[in-house]
Amino acid sequence: MRIGELARRTGTTTRTLRFYEAQGLLAAQRSPNGYRSYDEHDLRLVTEIRALQAAGFSLADTRPFVACLRAGNPDGDACADSVAVYRRKLAEVEACLAQLTDLRTDLTRKLAAALAREPHPTCTVQETP
Repeated sequence: MRIGELARRTGTTTRTLRFYEAQGLLAAQRSPNGYRSYDEHDLRLVTEIRALQAAGFSLADTRPFVACLRAGNPDGDACADSVAVYRRKLAEVEACLAQLTDLRTDLTRKLAAALAREPHPTCTVQETP
């Protein structure tokens, strides 16, 4: 299939596919006239990249998954390097959740303290321009 069809089938653009190629994530075959040609395996690679990016993974994070698929594995997360990326991303998410939990606790405490002082309902502050 040509680049336009791959773009349509994966919901991306030809520009994005060229970028993936420049980054070494995708390798098109070239016809004698210079047109890029892709197969179903390339479709699978781009689908994996797009799914991972939709889940918040950076393009660099997708590399082990692409390498795993290129090695002939049926799934991009069948390799240890891919699992390591999952673990790292999960740790990042858990750290963010911990920060948000701390923030929620702090805001809840501040709100409770403000309500305990029974603020006057007509008290408003005018911002200066």
